Amino acid sequence: MLAQAELLASVLSGGTGFLLLCLVIGARVLVWWAHREWAHRSAERTRVRLREAFLRSPGTKAGEVATLVTRGVHDVTPYVVGYLPMRVLAVAVPLAVVVRLAFADLTAALTILVTLPLIPIFGALVGAHTRERTSRQWDALATLGGHFLDVVKGIGTLRAFGRAEAQSATVRRLAARHRTETMAALRVAFLSAFVLELVATMSVALIAVPVGLRLLDGGVPLHTALLVLFLAPEAFLPLRAAGAQYHASAQGREVLGKVPAHDETTGQAPPDLAQAEIVFDNVSVRSLKNLNLHIRPGERIALVGPSGAGKSTVLGLLLGFVRPDRGRVLVGGVDLREIDQRKWLEALAWVPQRPVLVPANLSSGEQQRVAVANALDRRRAGLFLLDEPTAHLDAETEALVLEATRDFIRGRTAVIVAHRPALLSEVDRVVRV
Repeated sequence: MLAQAELLASVLSGGTGFLLLCLVIGARVLVWWAHREWAHRSAERTRVRLREAFLRSPGTKAGEVATLVTRGVHDVTPYVVGYLPMRVLAVAVPLAVVVRLAFADLTAALTILVTLPLIPIFGALVGAHTRERTSRQWDALATLGGHFLDVVKGIGTLRAFGRAEAQSATVRRLAARHRTETMAALRVAFLSAFVLELVATMSVALIAVPVGLRLLDGGVPLHTALLVLFLAPEAFLPLRAAGAQYHASAQGREVLGKVPAHDETTGQAPPDLAQAEIVFDNVSVRSLKNLNLHIRPGERIALVGPSGAGKSTVLGLLLGFVRPDRGRVLVGGVDLREIDQRKWLEALAWVPQRPVLVPANLSSGEQQRVAVANALDRRRAGLFLLDEPTAHLDAETEALVLEATRDFIRGRTAVIVAHRPALLSEVDRVVRV
């Protein structure tokens, strides 16, 4: 940029260097193209990693995950491609311009130095309002996406009970809210662009007009005047572009704020489950209140109780997906929150209440049998968590599954959520929740 301005001023003031100017312009275009290519590849790698992070996050709702891995990760592209590189240029380019003009025209350099801070000041004032608007816009989008996903998953039930039309009205209402929040965010973005353009234009005018008058009076050479006129807009351009990219990447920053925090270096290795006792120490979370439970190594217990009592919540606590509001879950005397979750999950075998296999054109019972087989195949697992593993099976198939399960989990700790009587005969102790 500096070389282009120098050579262009030299050529227009009657000097030489036209071929060199063409080479510099070509090099600048080549650098710009290489930057865009590299930035888009970086954005693609970022999208892949974000999808993996969101899909592996156990605490995120399905509706929000669906929104994040589709629309959300694509909103990160303007942040990686535009905003991050422009932040570097917004510092480097004005500094380079001021340093160069300090040797050519100190008055112009000082004027740029004084007026440059106006753009980030006004940008920060508008940016604070932008963050609030963007957060509300994202919340509206996540709510709409989550509700729409739930409606699609349950459309058969809704039609059977005649509630489909009511949900259509709800989706329209949520879409209208999202549209309102989006338009509000766009209004702020347009206002910000107007403010930044106005400040930058006035700042350039404060430099260009005096330089032109001094040129007419003979107070400054033509080459210097041209150099100032070429470099002054370049000093403000990255700041203006950074302001525009800030708004374009606002959704992306909101998505990045949803990335689950995970530090693999802080967690402890899980204790040996063949010898570790699991203790629920006065645990309360959601509908589950003041649970005290001791599970001995190798013990098989069944959790029974009415729907909504918190049986699946107990399994969620053991998985680490649910954190206690009060109390502790201890494994071998170590708080489960202090154990590395990835290594802890590797030591478990889990069959959820409604296993989902993708892709798999199987019935509910077949999916459950596959899930049980997959859990039993984890030979190194020291703790089996089974949430109604035979709920969708007929009596004959249930007997076969129980026989296989009995052999595999012998001598290992198992916690089973049970409703059917056949399961209760397979455990050492029944705990009513």
